[in-house]
Amino acid sequence: MKRLVAFTALLAACFTSTALAAGINLSWNDCGVYGATNRSFACNSNTLTGAVLVGSYVPPAGTTAITGNEIVIDLVSAGSTLPAWWQFKNFGSCRQTSLSSSADFTSGPFSCADYWSGLAAGGLAAYLTPYMTMPSRARILLIYAVAVENARPMDETVEYYSFKLTINGAKTVGSPSCSGCVDPVCLVLSQIKITQPAGVGDYRLQSPLDHQFATWQGGVVIGGCPGATPTRNTTWGSLKSQYR
Repeated sequence: MKRLVAFTALLAACFTSTALAAGINLSWNDCGVYGATNRSFACNSNTLTGAVLVGSYVPPAGTTAITGNEIVIDLVSAGSTLPAWWQFKNFGSCRQTSLSSSADFTSGPFSCADYWSGLAAGGLAAYLTPYMTMPSRARILLIYAVAVENARPMDETVEYYSFKLTINGAKTVGSPSCSGCVDPVCLVLSQIKITQPAGVGDYRLQSPLDHQFATWQGGVVIGGCPGATPTRNTTWGSLKSQYR
């Protein structure tokens, strides 16, 4: 009987530990273990499907009114510079409109929970390159939020969707085209900051659940897929007001 009680207590402790393990995941086309870690493309067409990065997370215990997510993704090329194919958003970039984001999961996928329920507003706030004076690197900033009246607590035992980041195949071939589609790239989900109303308290999630990185064309970078550079709060200073 004593052994049974001890085993039961140990089992309960294990489940409690798992339930409280907040963290983040990044995968292709679905959340966490339901998605893929690598996406390959023959780069022989301007049509690219299934290149959707999905960010997800398990929140910590004690949330009361989640209003938004502030997301940081670091992108690193295997080469010495970031290829033209990976130059997005900024004026004059080779594929300015080939990166888009969303927090609408109402039409799927459905493997994880959808906290947003189609109510989130926001989007791609910035694409910073070169980042930290490194020409092979970029930093992507996303922000999504719901109205305070729609904010509610989250279940610390559930994995939730945060965002979709979609890459299309425009200008891969033909004229004009952008070089570098075949180059390996690593994408690291550096942070999801879960925000709550002022005075309630925010949560900064940086630890991986299963894996917080995804690769393109194998992501062969010397030393493996690099970890994220610590996020500086000042990065968000001029961007939050656009989405709140």
